[in-house]
Amino acid sequence: MARPVTLFTGQWADLPIETMCQKAKQFGYDGLELCTWGDHMEIAKADQAYCDNRKELLNKYDLQLFTISTHLDGQCVCDPIDRRHKSIASPHVWGDGDPEGVRQRAAEEMVKTAEVAKRLGVDTVAGFTGSPIWHLLYSFPPVSPEMIEEGYADFARRWKPILDEYQSLGVKFALEAHPTEIAFDIHTAHLALKALDYHPAFGFNYDPSHFGYQHVDYVRFIYEFADRIFHVHMKDVYWSDVPTGVGVFGGHMEFGDNRRYWNFRSLGRGKIQFENIVRALNDIGYNGPLSVEWEDSGMNREAGAAEACEFVKKIDFAPSDVAFDDAMQKE
Repeated sequence: MARPVTLFTGQWADLPIETMCQKAKQFGYDGLELCTWGDHMEIAKADQAYCDNRKELLNKYDLQLFTISTHLDGQCVCDPIDRRHKSIASPHVWGDGDPEGVRQRAAEEMVKTAEVAKRLGVDTVAGFTGSPIWHLLYSFPPVSPEMIEEGYADFARRWKPILDEYQSLGVKFALEAHPTEIAFDIHTAHLALKALDYHPAFGFNYDPSHFGYQHVDYVRFIYEFADRIFHVHMKDVYWSDVPTGVGVFGGHMEFGDNRRYWNFRSLGRGKIQFENIVRALNDIGYNGPLSVEWEDSGMNREAGAAEACEFVKKIDFAPSDVAFDDAMQKE
């Protein structure tokens, strides 16, 4: 049996939750991955009655729930806080904007999110961690190894207590490895795991689009972290085959500008080889949802989301339970 196909609601948080359910059902999805902004999953309000109401609403539209996602407040746990974060943090997390206060409140919000996941009956929270050292990516002025080590130590100091709470609740945290996060490729993912002493509650929300334009081997990532792939985002990306005026760093241009070297695209319209991803997921025994994170600045999102659902259902397949040549074997 193929995996359920869900729709991540982060790019749809301008719509009320019931409207989102109606549209997802119309598009053909099996479920939703609810974001923790807009009114889709409000952590501050999410007592047991609220969570039961959300489950009833999803059941009304025959939609499943496997994961909730906390990318925005999660980003604030480790980042150097500036005015950009005010636009993404929950108002109570931002508070007076004092950087360390924001980080501490974001950490508390991460624990509350795990508690909400438990009330909802799901065992995975996807999101971002932030990074104290992303701004050191390009090593000039020179960046010493000690500065990088200090960054990973700070990440571990802030996230280990959070992850301990996740483990006690039976919930896992799945970092979406992504530029601006503590892990953004294969090497940094290994560094993050090592810094956390391979905490059992920490793994990855696998999204190939963030690796493709970096020229990171996105299929190899699946095999290297086979026991840490807790959730999967399906998202496509296009990058140019010829030199462009703007490189991989984006040239301070907004997403969607056609002068960029790369842009996210609706599934099947970029360069990610999803056939190889499905085969790798089968190899590692991943049976969770395939969650469409729809992003394409040049395409109508409703048409794109419907098309993406159809694409994923067509490309996904269950692994074989027999060797194809067994019937040729003689006793």
